Amino acid sequence: MKVAVEEIEGCKRRLAVEAPADVVQQEWERAYGRVQKQARLPGFRKGHVPRSLVKVHFADDVRREVAEHLIPDVWRKAISEARIEPVNEPDLQEVKLEEGAPLSFVAVVEVKPTIALGEYRGVEVEHAPKPVTAEDVDAALEHMREQQAQFRAVDRAAAPGDLLVIDYTLTLEGRDPSSQTGYEFVVGDKAVLPEIDHAVVGMRAGEERESPFRFADDHRREELRGKSGAAAVKVIEVKEKVLPALDDDFAKSLGEFETLAVLRAEVLKQLEARREHDDKRELQDKVVDAVIEKHAFIVPDALVMRQVAHQIEHAREGLRRQGIDPDRMPWDYGKMIAELRPGAEKAVRRTLLLEAIAEREGLVPAEADVDAEVEKIAGASQRPAPAIRRMMEKSGDLVALRHGLRDRMTLDVLVANAKITG
Repeated sequence: MKVAVEEIEGCKRRLAVEAPADVVQQEWERAYGRVQKQARLPGFRKGHVPRSLVKVHFADDVRREVAEHLIPDVWRKAISEARIEPVNEPDLQEVKLEEGAPLSFVAVVEVKPTIALGEYRGVEVEHAPKPVTAEDVDAALEHMREQQAQFRAVDRAAAPGDLLVIDYTLTLEGRDPSSQTGYEFVVGDKAVLPEIDHAVVGMRAGEERESPFRFADDHRREELRGKSGAAAVKVIEVKEKVLPALDDDFAKSLGEFETLAVLRAEVLKQLEARREHDDKRELQDKVVDAVIEKHAFIVPDALVMRQVAHQIEHAREGLRRQGIDPDRMPWDYGKMIAELRPGAEKAVRRTLLLEAIAEREGLVPAEADVDAEVEKIAGASQRPAPAIRRMMEKSGDLVALRHGLRDRMTLDVLVANAKITG
């Protein structure tokens, strides 16, 4: 087999591949046999159509069989011979496939870049851990009070922070009016159009008001962008927020704490654990960013777009969990790709660089660490660890887990050797 590799641009490679005629003919014979077993023609039982008639009546089927079996096999051997590892499926061009003749085609793929590692130990970064303050604890407790808040009806004008119950009718140019009764929202929470949010301030139960509005030019629904209309609003009820007192009774109401002091101590403990985690992640990011700045290399576009696709699918899955069909949403994929691409490229650059450093350092996660992670997953899902491991091996998730552990080891090496000031 002949394989010629040409570097074209960036991470792209052009492979000119040719398989000898005898290899092609062997596959053609096998294809004739497979098609003949399934062939049906009037006057012949299934599987008993003569080869001569198969060639005449099922030529397209035979050719398809040859292409589906031979080209992937030749491609696998070609990249093995060329010693390259494509990161995407080949773009096949100039395919020549005929019985009794060599198979030839051109394939364009992308490969991971060769990274010339420079300085990665001892990079300098500024970083100062932020301690948890009493104000942080107070803010957390206040948030807990907000979560336990109740709303009670009041006989006064609506103000920001109140919960309103309204009936409304929206009249939009070029559309039939739409109405809803008993709609609830908190004034100032940006759950309704800004014009409505502003109009209801000062209204009392039973009052009505009409307010013009205009949808933003970048509204998520394209058909509504820039459209104008009017909203007729009637306030049914005004409710004010009532927060529980911050005392021992409040602590007891959460079910685990006898006093406010005990609750405050637990909140402090949780905040410190979260701050330690966030601080570690922030330091890792600073160190990796400093290392990235010292290494310039081109990243494969295929990996960048794969990362973008992953983020878009994550967003779609988030809608599914909310009970929303993502296929019914007006996605502007062009805009999303443009917005997500810079972050995706940085993520790919980070992954490739950590991989190169791990290889240089000879970092490989121990099987005991892999087993421990599998045990955690099994415990969380309440399934036997061996079953989880088999499932992860089959899906490829075990490979991803190993990569994650390797990256964690690499980050530990980089941080341990960094020069941290601040």
